[in-house]
Amino acid sequence: MTASYLALSWLDLAIAASLILLNGALSVWLNLKLERQFLIAAVRMCVQLGLMGLVLKALFALVSPLLTGLAVLVMILFAGHEIMSRQERRYRGPWAYGLGTGAVLFAGTLVIVFALVTQIQADPWYHPRYAIPLLGMILGNTMTGIAIGLNTLTERIARDRAAIETMLALGETRGTARRPLARAAIKKGRIPIVNAMSAAGVVSLPGMMTGQILSGVEPIEAIKYQVLVMFLIAGGTGIGVVLAVHAGAARLTDARHRLRLDRLETA
Repeated sequence: MTASYLALSWLDLAIAASLILLNGALSVWLNLKLERQFLIAAVRMCVQLGLMGLVLKALFALVSPLLTGLAVLVMILFAGHEIMSRQERRYRGPWAYGLGTGAVLFAGTLVIVFALVTQIQADPWYHPRYAIPLLGMILGNTMTGIAIGLNTLTERIARDRAAIETMLALGETRGTARRPLARAAIKKGRIPIVNAMSAAGVVSLPGMMTGQILSGVEPIEAIKYQVLVMFLIAGGTGIGVVLAVHAGAARLTDARHRLRLDRLETA
């Protein structure tokens, strides 16, 4: 069977953009005040994807481990910034940016190297055609899970401050006092990927699979790659959320078993 490629014109994209205008109109009508955010997000997405397309074209032609590593680093740094910007209560100092960035760096690098070396087996293994798209999907979901987990952690610790301090005053260790809150934050951070896996194939057809089918790939092959990607995303999200939440919880207590909410910015 010959694969057929569905080419899109600029007019096709302009027609699809009318849905963004519809969202803006609904926001104005309902007085949601989200129309400006919709427009900025749409423009930002188009610019970022356009630039990424130019970068990928150059990287595919060069196949340089140094340039591929640089692109990966930039993606991770931006992911760390997004995690920080989604926090209602940010950590003070370098922890505000470093906590999420460190977690997504460790989880993303571990999972993508594992995939490239074992399942994908690209030659060379760092080929940007495989490394960067896969990492992008892993980072996007891992970033969301970490952001939700950290935000849940800081919210609950601030909310339950009195109960935690009472436990510490009665002789409980900081690990025991913060464990239920960390567990709840980790659980919430993992919910999006659990829901995505549960609904895949029945409620929704994931983006990668849909794109491959539209470009002419056999459905079964597209499904195999989608299952692989979902497993990689689940692994990255799980590792990243656990690492970020436990490090964040540890930062909010000290060696003297005291709660240290002074290490958070005032909400």
